[in-house]
Amino acid sequence: MGWINLSAIWKIVVFGLLAGAGLPALFAIGLRALVMPGSRVQTAGADSDHVYGGNVLGLVIAAICFLIILAALGWGIYEVYQIGHPAPAKH
Repeated sequence: MGWINLSAIWKIVVFGLLAGAGLPALFAIGLRALVMPGSRVQTAGADSDHVYGGNVLGLVIAAICFLIILAALGWGIYEVYQIGHPAPAKH
């Protein structure tokens, strides 16, 4: 078993769970937070589909979730770019 790097396997499994299941779950939490019940005020008239106002806490939670997802996507793109464009060697 000396040829199996258990430390690397552990890191791959944890990262795979976080990125593979964690980010979609976080997205679902953000969407659910957007529709949290609260004081919604419809001011555009009874015929309008536009709803103004909403639950402020839900909006904050959703914004945090979506910002974390955007940061993870940006980090992933940066890492892929770094793989294709390594830093020049210093002499």
